[in-house]
Amino acid sequence: MATDRSYYEILGVERSASDADIKRAFRKLAQKWHPDVSTEPGTAERFKEINEAYQVLSDPQRRQIYDVAGKAGLGDTGGAGSPFGDGFPGFGDLFDAFFSGMGGASGSGRRGRRPGGADLRYDLRITFDEAVRGVEKEIEFELLDRCETCGGTGAAPGSTPSTCSTCGGRGEIRSVRQTMLGQMVSVTACTRCHGDGRVIDTPCKKCRGEGRAPRHKKLRVTIPAGIDEGHQIRLSGEGEAGPRGGPAGNLYVAVHVTPHPALRRDGTEIFHELPLSIAQAALGTRIRIPTIEGDEEIEVRAGTQPGTEIRLRGRGVPHIRRPGTRGDLHVMVRVTVPTKLSKKQRQLLEELAAESGEPVLPAGILDRMKDAIG
Repeated sequence: MATDRSYYEILGVERSASDADIKRAFRKLAQKWHPDVSTEPGTAERFKEINEAYQVLSDPQRRQIYDVAGKAGLGDTGGAGSPFGDGFPGFGDLFDAFFSGMGGASGSGRRGRRPGGADLRYDLRITFDEAVRGVEKEIEFELLDRCETCGGTGAAPGSTPSTCSTCGGRGEIRSVRQTMLGQMVSVTACTRCHGDGRVIDTPCKKCRGEGRAPRHKKLRVTIPAGIDEGHQIRLSGEGEAGPRGGPAGNLYVAVHVTPHPALRRDGTEIFHELPLSIAQAALGTRIRIPTIEGDEEIEVRAGTQPGTEIRLRGRGVPHIRRPGTRGDLHVMVRVTVPTKLSKKQRQLLEELAAESGEPVLPAGILDRMKDAIG
């Protein structure tokens, strides 16, 4: 495939790209265009082009010559000198070229990551006021924590884990099989060391080589003002310890809020239903209502209608993500109509109706009998 594109353009990097950038770009392109993987037309020529560009730019001396004199300065060698030899490397070989020697015991292979500990959940119940104002709580729970005797290694004091002979410290077993598309590589965790890359010859007696042991733990948790039902607080690294020194999981504190007897919350807004008599709504009144800060007296103006909303701004729940700001307290007026009236009450209401010219039903027989007896 003849091309006038520069090697930098082929790999999709800038001329100032570092060696790591060049290697990263080649790895990405090679995984896409390798003939064992790609079935697109022109795959073979495309991969040769990518490989040629990489062989020049990954060699400091040849890259310097190329930057000064271009391809002509490289002579007839061009991108020759591939570490894979003639032809295309198998995809398994390409895997080895990039991922071998990246750690593990004695620098041989890649050691598997140790499994992490489990995440834990703690259900914490708090009051309505605590959720609104914020509070600090102490919680206690049982978990598997790092063994204090062996320090989490799983090995008895004075001994150290040895390199797994089955996987050579990789923590994984790779097998290569031939398919219609070429070589396919499968990777599985080592069954002897369970992906750790190390074997404990002398286990710790307290944790039996696990590296962790049961423990009763206490923590103080800060509950922020404005938290709501169902919110969770994540405490990183406070979950169970991982086996044999693996990373600890997280602790999730799930918050449950006990409802308030007279206040209802919707986000940062608080609602209170205020029952008023007909007289209070018509004549106005001063009445005490519950708030977050305690009972408070408010004024209800004369002539207040059923369903009227009295809003107390800034008296609601603090915004959990906007400190210093709060929602509102909404007082919803509900006018209650008495279902039973005394003789005096009926007389007064009838006089009010007559004064207003409003027709009303006369007292029933039972009502008149009660009045006569009374």
